[in-house]
Amino acid sequence: MLTLEEWEVLGISMRVGIFCVLISLPPAVLVGWVLARCVFRGKVILDGLCHLPLVLPPVVTGYLLLVLFGRRGMLGGGLEGVLGLWLAFTWKGAVLASAVVGFPLMLRAVRLAIEGVDPRLEGAARTLGAGPLRAFWTVTLRLASPGLLAGSLLTFARSLGEFGATITFVSNIAGETRTLPLAIFTYLNQPEGEAAAARLAAISVVLSFAALLASEGVARRMGRA
Repeated sequence: MLTLEEWEVLGISMRVGIFCVLISLPPAVLVGWVLARCVFRGKVILDGLCHLPLVLPPVVTGYLLLVLFGRRGMLGGGLEGVLGLWLAFTWKGAVLASAVVGFPLMLRAVRLAIEGVDPRLEGAARTLGAGPLRAFWTVTLRLASPGLLAGSLLTFARSLGEFGATITFVSNIAGETRTLPLAIFTYLNQPEGEAAAARLAAISVVLSFAALLASEGVARRMGRA
């Protein structure tokens, strides 16, 4: 049985994971298409920058987000002044941190899926009267949809385990930014908190493993297709 506080942590983690996938998918599709279909100078640099969060220490990623999107940051001040939106130390910032860290996983899956679609199929659609956007939407994106789903599941699983960038950028605020990893860390540093930490760790394992199994199943189905 979970306590109300533990249910709250689980709810925040699920919300952060879902929104992380939603905001990561559109740019991943755009950049994935560019990397899969276009040839230009600086392509290697773009590819390296997009995959940089995969190899950077998460704390460094969180620090850079704080510099950019903090209330006195280069972008954070403008967001707050123009839109009244601030990200640092809020659950929205936790979404951004998870999205940045998980973006390389999403991008790689999407790029491979688009590369697996024969460009001649788009050409055939265009000869039948479809415009470039419609051909991409109805042919390429539809055929690549299993890869998009696999990437989404991987990104969601990565979001559930995100710790370093999140705690650096949005701190560990109960009821606001305390996701599963942060809650486990908190309980482990409290007297008699081992039981709660163990329950949340078990939930993390189950959710992450289920997402990985689903992603692997989608990838195998795509390979057979």
